[in-house]
Amino acid sequence: MAKILVADDEADLESLIKQKFRQKIREQQYEFIFAINGNDALAKIQQHPDIDIVLSDINMPEMDGLTLLSRLSESSPLIKSVIVSAYGDMENIRTAMNRGAFDFITKPINFEDLSLTMEKTIRHVLQIRETLKAIKENNILKMYVDETVLNFMGSREFESSLMQNETVEATVVFVDICSFTAISENESPDTVVKLLNSYFDVMVKEIIAQGGYIDKFIGDAIMAVFRGNYNLDRAIDASLAMRTEIEKLPVSSEIVSFKPKVSIGINCGEMISGNIGSANLRRLDYTVIGDVVNIAQRLQSAAKEGQIIINEGTYQKVKESFNCKKIGEVSVKNKIHPIQIYEVLD
Repeated sequence: MAKILVADDEADLESLIKQKFRQKIREQQYEFIFAINGNDALAKIQQHPDIDIVLSDINMPEMDGLTLLSRLSESSPLIKSVIVSAYGDMENIRTAMNRGAFDFITKPINFEDLSLTMEKTIRHVLQIRETLKAIKENNILKMYVDETVLNFMGSREFESSLMQNETVEATVVFVDICSFTAISENESPDTVVKLLNSYFDVMVKEIIAQGGYIDKFIGDAIMAVFRGNYNLDRAIDASLAMRTEIEKLPVSSEIVSFKPKVSIGINCGEMISGNIGSANLRRLDYTVIGDVVNIAQRLQSAAKEGQIIINEGTYQKVKESFNCKKIGEVSVKNKIHPIQIYEVLD
C-alpha cells in the first residue's frame, strides 16, 4: 500500500481526494495523510516515516510548498514530491524542479492526470527503494566475503558443495557476556543493540587475529571455531586477549552503567562440519556439531565472570604452554559422570 501525504490549506481538498480515490482507499492500495502547511507536513512525516510521496501546494501559511521541498530534499531524500498548485508559471515550475520536485500539476486539478502522475511517482519510489535494498544487501555480503568467494557462490560447484559434510579436528570457543540479560530486559532496544555490538566488535577482532572464525552469534554469546595448525593454542590465545580487552573497557556510563566481563568455555577434538538446517525453507547454517561442541558450551556455563574453563583432556594438551589452575569436578548435562575442569590463567 502506498502512503501519500497531501499538504494543502484548502479545506475541501481532503474530502475531494477521498471521494476521487475512494476505491483505491477501500482496496487498501492508497493511504492518504493530510497536512495544512509545510510545518504540519514535516511533523506528519516524523509520525509516518514510511510515506512514499508528497502532493504539495505552493502557497500555504507558516511554510510554503517550495520551502517544504527544500526541507524534504535535506531530511527525506527518498520521498518524492509532486507540486499541485494554481501557480503554474514557468518560474514556479523551474524553482520547484530545482528544489527536487518529481512532477508538477496545476489547479484546477485534473484527477485523471493526477492519478497517472501518482502511479508514475510511486513506481519510481519503489524502484529506488528496491535498488537501495539490493545495494545494501550486496555491500553487507561484501563486508564478510571476498570477490573470489562471491564468484564461487554463483557456480554449480558451490551448489553441490553446500551438501558436503566432513569430520574435522578443531577447537570450539563459547564466549558469553556475563549479566548482560539484565541490561536487555531493562534498557531500550537501541541501547541494548548498540552496547552488544560494541562488545562483539572487540571480541571478534581478537578471534580473527588468531585465525578463528565466527560460527554464530547466540544472543549475547559468540561461538567461534579454530581449525588448522595449533588451533587449540590459538583459541586460548584469542580467549585470553578477549578477556583482557573486554576488562579494559570502561563502565559504559554514557549509555548505561555496566562493566562488561566474559565467561569462556573451550574444547577441542573431532566434530562434524556441514550445512545444518532445512533445504525446504532454504535456511541452512554451515556449522559444527557433536559432543566436543556440546561440552564446550557446558564448560562456558560452568565458568564464572572472567574465567576461561577447559576440561581434563584439553588441560593435558596445553599444560606446558599455559598456566592453568585446577578447579574441581562439575556435573554437566548429558554426562553420567562429573568432569574435571581447569581455569586458564595466562
